Order: sequence, then C-alpha cells, then structure tokens
Amino acid sequence: MAASVADKFLQDSKTKSFDLRHRQIINTNIDKYNVAFERGKSKFHDLENSKQKANLIKWKVMENLDRYLLDFESNFTKNGGHVIWANDAEEARQEIAKIIEQHNAKSVIKSKSMATEEIELNHFLAKKNIETIESDLGEFIIQLLDQKPYHFVTPAMHLSLEDIAKLFHERFETPLEATAEELTMKAREILREKYTTADIGITGANFLVADSGSIAITENEGNARLTTSFPKVHIAVVGIEKVIPNMGDLDLFWPLLASHGTGQNLTVYNTLLSGPRKAAEADGPEEMYVILLDNGRTNVLEQKDQRQGLYCIRCGACLNVCPIYQNIGGHTYETTYQGPIGSLISPHLNGMKEFKHLSYASSLCGKCTEVCPVGIDIQKMLLLNRRDSVQENLTTGSEKKAWGLFTWAIQKRKIIDFFGGKTKNFFVRNFFKKAWGENRELPKIAEKSFSQQYKEMQKKK
Repeated sequence: MAASVADKFLQDSKTKSFDLRHRQIINTNIDKYNVAFERGKSKFHDLENSKQKANLIKWKVMENLDRYLLDFESNFTKNGGHVIWANDAEEARQEIAKIIEQHNAKSVIKSKSMATEEIELNHFLAKKNIETIESDLGEFIIQLLDQKPYHFVTPAMHLSLEDIAKLFHERFETPLEATAEELTMKAREILREKYTTADIGITGANFLVADSGSIAITENEGNARLTTSFPKVHIAVVGIEKVIPNMGDLDLFWPLLASHGTGQNLTVYNTLLSGPRKAAEADGPEEMYVILLDNGRTNVLEQKDQRQGLYCIRCGACLNVCPIYQNIGGHTYETTYQGPIGSLISPHLNGMKEFKHLSYASSLCGKCTEVCPVGIDIQKMLLLNRRDSVQENLTTGSEKKAWGLFTWAIQKRKIIDFFGGKTKNFFVRNFFKKAWGENRELPKIAEKSFSQQYKEMQKKK
C-alpha cells in the first residue's frame, strides 16, 4: 500500500505541476494573501516576541496535556455540557450517531471544521440518511463538488469565480455571469432556512479554554454562530491539542491566528461557548457536547522530538509560503492536513509506512518555519521524520545498498579520486537519472575533485 500511495502522490504532483491554469489560480489567490499578511503582521509591536510566547505556552500545554484536558472537562461539565473522549475516528463517528439517534434527529447543519473532515463525518452521515449541510461558503462549494478541502483556511482556493459561477448555474440556475456578491447571496438564501430547521449543529473549535471550560470559535461569515444558536443540540468535535490554559491566552492566540490565517487584525466573529443555554438566555442549544478527538495525536505526543507538531493552530500560513504546495496543490497530498505541517504530522496520524513520502516532499527552504506563528521548526521535524522512517526499516533494500555503498566510498578519498569526471558522470546518468527526475537536469561532476585540484595548486606554489 505504501508504494501505491507514494506513487499516486508522485503522479498527481507531476500532473498538477504542469497544469498552468491551476497554477495561475493558486498564485493569484496566494498573492492576495501575501499582501494582506504583510499588512496584518505589521500591526504587531514585536511579532517575534509574540511567537516565542505562543511557543512557550504550547510547550507548557503539551508537557501537561492530561492535566489541562481534565481541567477543561471539569469546568465544561460544571456548566452543564457533556464531554466525550474519542480514541479514533470510528469512535467519534459512533458517538455522534448515538447523539443523533437519541434526539431522533434528521438533519444537521455544520460549520467549517477540519476535525470533522478528518473523521469523514459527512459521508458517514449520508450513509445514515442524515441530511448534512456545510454552512461555510467555501465548504458549501466543496460539498457540492463532493471534494475535500484544498486548504485549511480557504477550502475552495483552487476554484476561480468562473468555476463557482458555473457550478451554481448548474445546481441553482443562477446566471453564468453572476458576480461573487450574487453567488454569496444565493448561498445565503439557501442556507438561511437550514439554520432554522436543522435538528443538530456541528462545529469544530479553534481553541479549548481549560480554566473556563469554554470552546473558542473564530470565523468571518457568522455561520458558526448561527450553527450554534438555532439547533437544539450542538456538537463540537475538537482535537485534544487545541487546549490552552486560560482565557487571557486568547489575547495572544486570536490575533496570531487572524494575521497569519487571513491577514486580519482580528477575524469578524470570535465566539466563546461554555455550555448549553441557561434559563435566562434567549438563544443557544438545549444540550451541548464536546468530543475530544485523539485519532493519532497521542502518537505525535509520544515523539519527543516531533511533539511540537501539535502546537499548530491551523492558520495555513506554512501552506501559503511553501513552494511545493504552490506547485502541486492541496488535493495531491491525499490527507486532511496538507502542506508542510501536514507532511510533518500525517505520517504519525495516518501511519509512517503509508505517508513517509510526504516528509520528503519538501525543499527544506525553511519558509514554513520562518512564518509559523507558534514557532514550530517544521523543516527540522521533516528531517526527523525521514530519520524515523529509516530507523523503522521502511526504506527499500536497493536504497539501503546504494546509500551503504555511497557511505563506504565517500569516506575513502583514494577511491573517490581514482575515477575521473567522465566515469563519475556516466555512473550518475545511468543510476540516478530516474531518482533525480526526468524534468530536472543532472549536475555535472568536475573532471578533478577539489582535493586533487587543491593538491596540484599547492605543488605549483
């Protein structure tokens, strides 16, 4: 299976890399992000200090994750909410199914949530004949196309306005030349009824606040707020790494997430939910559940070196600066989490054997590390993943022999210098061309090694 997943990745990457229309759409959208991001980060008095502080908080949380999660559970339960622990995707799906059955629900409205994408909730509910509608505009478009999100923050980044207008024309008979505003209004018209009629609202959460037992949701469209207000039951599916110690930490994390995610000083809607509706409150659910999702996160936690992969706040900034992502796009990765951070955590979440190839899908340029708002050293973590795949004997026999021979030879200067440049270039062309790639030109080795040239120079002196 490992070979087929890796081979598909290479084939899809090759196709996307030479799709000029795809590249134009992505570059246009990322260029817009870059302009907004430069403006957004300029609002920080000392951005590097903020990143260091965020990194320290996340380090503290991961070193004491069990304590903070129990604090959250205790405080959320005191507020009348229910906490469910899910070890994996199947447990999470079955727990959601139980809640739906318990309330005899027939319809679900969802806001944007990578955790529910991770457990493939929509397809699961569809098989149970539960009507499920995505309320985020980008997610709604992706759902209509039966695709997975292309990006953490902008799931429909790979589509142009013309693509979306054509889709809406086919599905809702809107004009082919409809503007972005007209398409948005049509989506709003369709979704408005769903909020008021849905039996259950399902969301994710950007943060879990331990000391108040609250979930924090960040958005720009207001759809999450409606999703949590109208239905009688609210379910939040949240990864266990999303916990932060206290409410005051949001003063740091909300602006970092907004500036790095969309270039805003702060997103339009920032909501804190601490449990079901109280007697004196006008809106909100009668019952509220938080499903704490592991699904491989403790595998990452076990890795002392790569544990910082759990610091991620899903801003998507590393995707936007990554030259690999910009060329091959989000769907090529075949994982919920794409780009550099996806390449770091996916082998631990989904299996090193199947997804070790993603850790090699990097130029190691360091832009991802440079831009990360919580200071994750992503490029170093990718190298550690490569190390682990070798230590776990996941490399092929021929690869081991080749590197073994190379290691033996490179340590013996006489052997290296015995062969001239022509012989070395012949060897490289015939044995490394395929691995190097048909679209890349092999480097030419000089006729004489540096050692030989240096010795000759010294003799002349």
